[in-house]
Formats: sequence, structure tokens, C-alpha cells
Amino acid sequence: MNSIKNEMLTMLEELVNIDSGTYDKIGVDKVGAYLKKHFEKLDFEITEYPNETVGNNLVVRHKDAKQPNILILAHMDTVFPEGTAAERPFSIENNYAYGPGVIDMKASHVMLYYAIKNLIDKNNDSYKNIEILLNSDEEIGTTFSRELIETQARDKDHVLVLEPARVDGSIVSSRRGVGSYTLEVIGKAAHAGIEPEKGRNAIQELSLKIPKFHALSNPEEDLHVTVGMINGGTSSNTVAAEAQATIDVRISSIEQGEYIDRKIKDLCEKSEVEGTELILTGEINRPPMIFTKEIEKMVTLIQEEAKVLGIELNHVTTGGGSDASFTASLNIPTIDGLGPIGGKQHSEEEYLEIDSLVPRMNLFSNIISKFTKNKN
Repeated sequence: MNSIKNEMLTMLEELVNIDSGTYDKIGVDKVGAYLKKHFEKLDFEITEYPNETVGNNLVVRHKDAKQPNILILAHMDTVFPEGTAAERPFSIENNYAYGPGVIDMKASHVMLYYAIKNLIDKNNDSYKNIEILLNSDEEIGTTFSRELIETQARDKDHVLVLEPARVDGSIVSSRRGVGSYTLEVIGKAAHAGIEPEKGRNAIQELSLKIPKFHALSNPEEDLHVTVGMINGGTSSNTVAAEAQATIDVRISSIEQGEYIDRKIKDLCEKSEVEGTELILTGEINRPPMIFTKEIEKMVTLIQEEAKVLGIELNHVTTGGGSDASFTASLNIPTIDGLGPIGGKQHSEEEYLEIDSLVPRMNLFSNIISKFTKNKN
């Protein structure tokens, strides 16, 4: 057991110490090349989908695979800029491993690789029933790889997504949908002391809009609209000629998404400060992942496999977005949060619980085997 854990930690250290922020194409492609090399050792074949802006996407399947019905999704990008790995490389303290992307989601890549290796070592050929999609831009909303994910998912019966487990070990059975908008206000600059009347204050216009955005929230219906960032102006004695706000939306149904998109656009149709112009961009970019009877059946099967291994496994809903939303919205039963246990993603304190690596690897092997037996 310790030898496998040590092997997994060695692989994890090598991955964490490769910078792979979404827009660091060179870094993301290094992660892709690293994983490609390892999967090829297991006789898996890799199809590369090039991208000029972000890293290339990879589709991975065994050379003897025939119509696999399980799609596994994992992303290679992180939120950390180039140079972060050099500043705070992989480290271990007690039962915790640290480093940029250690839990979101480089530990999941290690878990996946060793889960497949485990099946091969046991002569369990269910590894031939999986297709793996490693995408490069999940952290910015999967703008470039969504179409590929949806295409690869359409002929599958199950989708397993390797976002990390929750802090208490729970898997994710539903997610809220996500929208992201930017409102830019164009005004006219003027000296605040000499001729303020000639200006058109973009900040004033934005300040009138913000309460109206927040008023669209309906917590009782699990609908939230949040202005998370604002900026504008050039100096304290100048009427602001420009201002911007970013607007985050969280929804729990497709209908809510349609409703809130329309309401935000309506609010931005007309300015209230005469002479200012409004430019709205953005959309609902992740549909909600709805808990269905088919997902409930998947949860039950996974919990049964966990129980065999002595793992008590709960399932939860979460407000964060992931690629699971895209496949679930196609009515393909999807489970998320199947990676190892950790927390504090996107921060300097991001961590992995080391003792979760091997148990979650064994569980994932059993999940693949279980869903393959159900197919047959």
C-alpha cells in the first residue's frame, strides 16, 4: 500500500511542479504531453485536438476499446499564473500535500492513472470500456472545449467527472448553473472642479444599476445575482468616463437561466444618466446539473461500492460550476466530485488529504468495473 502511495505522490509532485494556468498554453501542453506518455505505457491511444489560444485537448482510449460507454472528464488547467510552481512547489506536511492545482485537479489525474493501472494488474478489462477527455480550459468556463465534450458524450451511458471530492469526502450529484456578464459604461470625462456639468459620469450610472442587479436575486428559489467586481474612473477630480462591473449569476433550473438572462439584458437596454452608453457582454455559460432518477441510481451503485471498501459516502449539491453541467444537460447520467479529498482550491492554501489517494483510487477502479458489468 505504501509503495503505491509513494508512486502516486511522485507522479503528483511532477505534475504539480508544471505550471498550467489556463492561458499558459505551453504549460498546459506540457501536462498533456506528460499524461500522454504515461497512458501510452498502458497501451492507450491519444487523439489530440489542437487549439491556438489555450492548451490542446486530448481524448484517450485503450487500443482495444470498442464503443466504450463511460466518459471520464478531467481538466489539465489551473487558475495559477506562470511562475507559481517555482514560488511554492509541491510540498508535504503531515498528511497534507500542497502546491498549485494539487487538488484541482492534478491529484485526480494521478488517481485516474493508477485506477486504470489497478484494473490492468487485476486482469479486469473494464478499462477498455472507458474514454477519457482531458480538456484545457475548464477554469475559464470551458469556452473552447465544450463542443468536444458534448460530442464525445453523446454516445455514452455514464459520465464520471473528476473534480475533487468535498472536504467531508462527499461526491457531487447536482450543481447550480452559472452565468457571467460584464457591463461596461461609457461616459464623458470632465474636470470635477472647473466644468463638471460637461461630464457624463459612468460610475454614477453603474451605481444606479448595481442595486437593480442584486434585486433580481431570489434566495428562496436558489437564484443569486452578484456584482463581484467594479472599477472605473481615472482620478478623484475627474468625472469618470468609464466604469465596468462583472456580474455572477447562479441558477437552479434552465427556466431561471432564461428568465435572468432576459432581465439583465432588459436592465442594460437604457442608461439612466443622460449621455452614458451601456455595453453588456456575457451569458449563462453553464446549465444546471439537475438531480435525476438516473443520477440517483448512479449514486446508489457508487455508494454500494464505497461500502464494500469501508467508505461512508454521501452526495451533495454545490453552487460551483464544472464540466458535469454540460453532459448532465444532455440527459446523460453524470456524477461529479469523484476525485480525492482536499480543499481551499484556487488559493495558496490548496491541499490534498494524502490518505485519500489510495482509497479513492480503489473506489474509482471499482466504479469503472461496476458500470461496465451493468453494460454487459
